[in-house]
Amino acid sequence: MATAFEARVLPAAAQAWLREDVPVAPRSYLADVRARLFRNRAGVISLVVLGALLVMCLGAALLSPYDPNVGEVSARLQSIGSPGHILGTDDQGRDMLSRLLWGGQLSLLAGFTPVLIATALGTALGAFAGYAGGPTRSVLMRSLDMFYGLPAILLAIAIAASLGPGLTNVIISVSIVYIAPIARVAESATRRSMVDEYIEAARLSGANTPSIIFTQLLPNIFNPIFVYAAGLVGLSMIIASSLSFLGLGSRPPTPEWGYMLNSLRPEIYVNPGIVLLPGLMIFITSIAFNTLSDALRDSMDIKGS
Repeated sequence: MATAFEARVLPAAAQAWLREDVPVAPRSYLADVRARLFRNRAGVISLVVLGALLVMCLGAALLSPYDPNVGEVSARLQSIGSPGHILGTDDQGRDMLSRLLWGGQLSLLAGFTPVLIATALGTALGAFAGYAGGPTRSVLMRSLDMFYGLPAILLAIAIAASLGPGLTNVIISVSIVYIAPIARVAESATRRSMVDEYIEAARLSGANTPSIIFTQLLPNIFNPIFVYAAGLVGLSMIIASSLSFLGLGSRPPTPEWGYMLNSLRPEIYVNPGIVLLPGLMIFITSIAFNTLSDALRDSMDIKGS
């Protein structure tokens, strides 16, 4: 309780905080998720690593010391730690640090973009199939299962080979690969939500199907789709880098981690350090994405908290 002096001096809002019977406002869901995520050490480390990679790659124009496509033949295959080239040079004398920074832009683009496209299309298809049910659901999901039943990398190779080499075709092929699994997650989450009372209440209020799906259903099935999609970014980047390694991705001299790994492969016995650098970047980035996905899943799991 506030004293007589506090009652005269302090404003009413401050007096309320001094009262022991004033309940503390509960944290919002997003604040709770953020607090649990920051308590996850592995999740915080992966978030810092990804943030640093993103900043360095997006700031390649400012951070790269050399033109990534211009080299000196006299300076070719310099080892890591060489003067003027901290990460060495490739077989054409181009600075590896500059090429890794610029190549990260395309590698991250090939990781994020297919997942965004597949999440939008897969969520729409899965939510519609789960909401419609019956023959519509059966036909739609069985059609998607034809893509889901094939190994992702083989399907991506087949699509990319039929479309031709190029980063745009890589993005299209990886997007097609991930539509089916995301649609399955969305359809499963939709079917679980169909028995909830808010769906029946929306129907009784006279809301039409698109309104129920976009305003009621999608916000409530967002969590599992988001967590699953976050875990696909690392895999998407690995598949895109694999396609570039096979010659189906970006074309020379454009730097991209998968293409760089393939072009440097003949030099593995001459200067193995620089050959391993693109592969190490792919490995670190994919591990960080997978770890962050696991941390997000644990942080967004209300029942498990």
